Amino acid sequence: KLFKNGEPFKMSKRSGTFVTLRDVVDQVGSGVTRFHMLTRKNDAQLDFDFDKVLEQSRENPVFYVQYALARVSSVIDKAIEAGVLVDNKTLSESNLSLLINEEELALAVKLAEWPRLVETAARANEPHRIAFYLYDLAGTFHSLWNKGNELPELRFLQDDLVTSQAKIALARACAVVITAGLGILGVEAVKELR
Repeated sequence: KLFKNGEPFKMSKRSGTFVTLRDVVDQVGSGVTRFHMLTRKNDAQLDFDFDKVLEQSRENPVFYVQYALARVSSVIDKAIEAGVLVDNKTLSESNLSLLINEEELALAVKLAEWPRLVETAARANEPHRIAFYLYDLAGTFHSLWNKGNELPELRFLQDDLVTSQAKIALARACAVVITAGLGILGVEAVKELR
């Protein structure tokens, strides 16, 4: 079903009120269309709300996932400005045992689910699992980000360089998984939202 302004959009060939997939792609983009189509099991009805897919909110899963990626990019840019080394070698050698807060550990646990989830989704031919996972992963990341606004010890950049690198390694891992997941779904990963 298509929805516009919260109302079902009735289509009729006779009256000339119909929407093609090309019309949808032209209006919202192929990546957004693809992601939304993949947020449903292949045997479930798809409700496509034009207003929701254009929103910049949690209600729009594509935006929500891309926003997490943009936030990671912002963290990495700020770390570079602060003189923190964020190259792959340095981050791969980070002391992850410094990640002790509940929110950080929740993100690490969510990231650890990724390999098995991809395998399960591929084996069962259920790409919607990847879309659901990316949305949940983004939610876990946003939760950590938001709590960092309240609690300085949860912020990615700390006075201690070693702790900062561990936290940034966690954020970078989140970006790597989101980028890989979007790639599997055929959706472009953007690091900056406009």
